[in-house]
Parts: sequence; structure tokens; C-alpha cells
Amino acid sequence: MDLSQYFEPINTSTVAFQKEEYRSTLGDSIEAYLPDTSFPDWKSASLVMLGVDEDRASTCGHGCATAPDHIRYYLYRLARPHSDLHLADLGNIIPGETVRDTYFAVIEVLQQLLEDGRTVVVLGGSDDMVFPIYKAYEILGRVINIASVDARFNIEGGESINSDNYLQHIIMQQPNYLFDYVNLGYQTYFVGQEMIDLMEELRFSTHRLGELQSRIELAEPLIRYSDVVAIDINAVRQSDAPAASNPSPHGFYGEQLCQMARYAGMSDKTTTFGMFEMVPERDNNGQTAHMMAHAIWYFLEGFCYRMGDFPSRDPQSYKRFAVQLEGSGLEIVFFKSLKSDRWWMQVPCDDAERRARYLQHTLIPCSYADYEHAMQNEIPPLWWHYYNRFNG
Repeated sequence: MDLSQYFEPINTSTVAFQKEEYRSTLGDSIEAYLPDTSFPDWKSASLVMLGVDEDRASTCGHGCATAPDHIRYYLYRLARPHSDLHLADLGNIIPGETVRDTYFAVIEVLQQLLEDGRTVVVLGGSDDMVFPIYKAYEILGRVINIASVDARFNIEGGESINSDNYLQHIIMQQPNYLFDYVNLGYQTYFVGQEMIDLMEELRFSTHRLGELQSRIELAEPLIRYSDVVAIDINAVRQSDAPAASNPSPHGFYGEQLCQMARYAGMSDKTTTFGMFEMVPERDNNGQTAHMMAHAIWYFLEGFCYRMGDFPSRDPQSYKRFAVQLEGSGLEIVFFKSLKSDRWWMQVPCDDAERRARYLQHTLIPCSYADYEHAMQNEIPPLWWHYYNRFNG
């Protein structure tokens, strides 16, 4: 497939791209699709970046379609995170006559990139782009996990897909290839108890802003387990992200966003990282675009330090711990990477058909705290959550 048919070059009047300005920077090393260059050789790149200039299905972020080039303006000026990084920037997907046409283009492009083993950074655009991202994995027959850094659940209802309800449309797909959805940073006054109860009925994993703000490291194993990490910039407080499409005085700090982006970059499992819902015309001297560029930089840096330490890949690179829980007859098996000190735990699946379908998901990223829970004769909450998903 010729991917170039779906793309237009980066708007150099917005990016103000001058090579001499970018010597020894990330921009100097990116193979970018510019008006005077040929389409990048993405097959030789380890990472591929693309923009989606689409916001017609955003409920409050009209204007965020122009965000990708504004983010690039700051991203290209940052230092190169590692000399071995080879990043191809394919430019921006040409908006279709309808939103559905744009979805089709995103699906076609992502399907090809993922099938060829590329990791993709998506610059939005509106939050509903997570739907065509999911569809690309569905077409490839891949059961996936999605982690969403978002103040809301995106399950509001409605027949047409928009930025408030894309998750509803994902879970309605049949057959369904979404194994788990994790929300990081929801704010109770935006979602209400009924929505929280619904997410529990769906057995999705949700984590309040306050839970993560005091211990952002709790997000690491949840992100490490995710194929897609999608960031709605509305999850960041207005003082740090004034150009969010629906800003709030409360949310994550910019530093916490960058930490989560680095977690995603370091995850061997994460193959799509997306950022959405920034409206450049509302920005304060480029503050939001600059912060989003920093988050992407941290994703790129994390990617450069991926260790390939998933336990099943190299038995010599991890240590196995079997913990017997007294009184229950239950044994929980943990694995610790000798490369990174990261932890996983084995969760049993009793049903043979489900076990065959979800085999790759039964080894769950966890933390040392989960191991400590087990050593104190307590079943880790994360273990219970996934045991119920496998066997409920």
C-alpha cells in the first residue's frame, strides 16, 4: 500500500521549519514530510509519527484540528533523546469529506504501520480518533488493552461517534477485541456515580485523579499493560494546559503527564501513543503545545530505553517467586526482571477457550507493592481485578 496518498506535508508556515535552526536537535534527525521533500522511508524507522487534522466530532474542541503542527513547532526544537533514535514524521492525514472518511484513512494507515511492526505516535485532533485506532487493531485480529489519561470516561451515549462517547462505540463492536480499558485520572464531579458503577459492571479499571497524584508510580504497571495509550489533554489542569478543549482548574501537573508518557515509551507492549484535544488559538504563548511536545519527548526517550524484558521472552532475564497464601490454598507466581527490576504476576484463567484467546494477557504487569501484599497473606487488588476479568 502507498501510504503517501493519505498524507499532506507538514505546514512549514506553522512549524517555521528551518534546518539551520535545528542543528543537534530532534528536528535535525527527523525524516519529515515537507513540501519540498519526498515521502519519508518509514519502513526503515523504528518510530513513526503522524498528525490527524480532524475535529468535526469533537464536542467542545473545534479548532484542535490544527494542533499537530503547533506541537511540532516545539518538539522539533528539543534535544535528540538518543543517537540511535530513527523517527519518521509522515505529515498529516488529509481530512476526508466526512469524519468517517478520515476514520477510514486512519484505520488504513495504522493497520499498515502496525502490521509492519512500527510504533506510532499520533498527534490529534480530537479524542474520537481512538475509535479508528482501535479498529486498526481489530482488523489485524489483535486483542488489546487501552489506557486513557482522561478526566472523563467517554461513554456518554449517542448514535454518532464523538469525543464524549467513542468508548461506547468501541465496546459495542462485535466481535470485540478490547480486553481491558484503563482510565487514569477520572474526576468524580465530571462522571457521577452512575458512570462509575457502569465502569465497574464492565469490569474496567478506573483510577481517580487523587489516587494517582500522590503516587504517580501506580500508573506504571497499568500503562505497561496497554497496547494503546491515549492522552486527552483535558486531564491536565488549566494552569498547565490553558489550550485544553474543555479545561478544568484541577488535573494532572505537566510533570506527571511527562512521567506517564515515559512509562508508555518504556513499555514493550505499547505500540500507539496519542495526544488529543488541544486548541492552539486558546493557547498562552504556546504553553500547552510546548508541554505536549515535552510529553512526546519523554515517550521517545522511554522508547529508546525499552529493554525487551517481558518474562516469557528470555527465561534467564527474570527471577521467579511463588507465594503461597495461607488458608486459601492459592499460589501467586511473580516474576522480577533482572534487567529493569520491574514486576509481573501470573493470573490463572480456568476456562480453556478464554485461556487460548487471552494467553498473552495472563501475565500482568505489577509492582513490588503487589508482591508485598501477597507476602502479607493478602491477595493483591490488581490480581483480583484480572482474575475476575478472566473468569467472570
